[in-house]
Amino acid sequence: MINTVCMKMAQILRPHLINASLIPHGVKMLSDPGSRMISTHKSKKKMKEYYRLLNLDEGCSADDVRESFHKLARQYHPDSGSNKADSATFIKIEEAYRNVLSHVIEQRQARQNKAEDTEEEDKFKYSTPQHRHYLSFEGVGFGTPSQREKQYRQFRADRATEQVMEYQKQKLQREHFANSLTVKDVRQSKEQKITQAIERLVEDLIQESMARGDFDNLTGKGKPLKKFSGCSYIDPMTHNLNRILIDNGYQPEWILMQKEIKDTIEQLREGLLVSRKKLGNPLTPEGQKQWNQACEQFQDNIQKLNKRISDFNLIVPILTRQKVHFDAQKEVIRVQKMYEVFIEANESTDEKPADASQEEEKAPRVKTGFLNWLTLWKFIKI
Repeated sequence: MINTVCMKMAQILRPHLINASLIPHGVKMLSDPGSRMISTHKSKKKMKEYYRLLNLDEGCSADDVRESFHKLARQYHPDSGSNKADSATFIKIEEAYRNVLSHVIEQRQARQNKAEDTEEEDKFKYSTPQHRHYLSFEGVGFGTPSQREKQYRQFRADRATEQVMEYQKQKLQREHFANSLTVKDVRQSKEQKITQAIERLVEDLIQESMARGDFDNLTGKGKPLKKFSGCSYIDPMTHNLNRILIDNGYQPEWILMQKEIKDTIEQLREGLLVSRKKLGNPLTPEGQKQWNQACEQFQDNIQKLNKRISDFNLIVPILTRQKVHFDAQKEVIRVQKMYEVFIEANESTDEKPADASQEEEKAPRVKTGFLNWLTLWKFIKI
């Protein structure tokens, strides 16, 4: 009896306690299961009504929802000018559109999440013996795959921290204990290993070349090498090897590239100077246009040459032999100065023949004047 009275009182007082101001702080009201079922049924019924307003069926895509809404908006929008235009109907259609679109998107996301969960479950199914799974993550951790993955991430972070600490310790040792015996021994062992590796590599290359017959056409094959008679501080074997390579026309790659760069810049300068000479002096508007085009082409060629210089600087063994990039503007100014010198030289050569002709004209006059004085003197004596 008391329980039935309490239940009736709770049903009567529940609507009056919904206001948040009447609910004490920290107290949560439990919803009635019957009311939840009714609200769920109402929401489903309302969603069906929304689908009916949009002339759609459940399971349609978001594009279908948008297309249907645009079609209905052209009919019922107050500003559409249609005979069916009605603001109240359009408000209902817009509300149905928003709810149906959110419902379709939620269903699509739910399907995607379910598919991902299924794939993850299939991925971690124990299709092989259980101990084989511990070969992943470097055998670190225990528990489920997700737990082992978290433990493996922490293990990698700890290992990276230890490596950084070890590197910093070695760096400090090299800075403050550079002359210690331990550091010297480590350095010497590394240098020895590198030297041995290079020697083995060179020996392998020599043996491969001999097997291919690259040494069969060498001059002096089968004859003894000339004894080295020079500086005693130079290794005779190294000297003989270098002499053999030089005698057979071998040149390192960086020397060939150096010659190529030198020839290329000379050709570019000469080509630009020839282009300037063809245009004449002074430049006409058409000639100025052609000169600008020649300068642009020259700048493109200089950029390609600078890339070649960068490659050369990477392989040249001597630091002082490295080259600086060419500046296209400075090279153009240089060519213009060369052209001005060429013009001045031509003008001076044109003036010299004129002076020579004047001197030749003066010489006969002097001769005739001298002969006239001689004849006059003879006449006076007579």
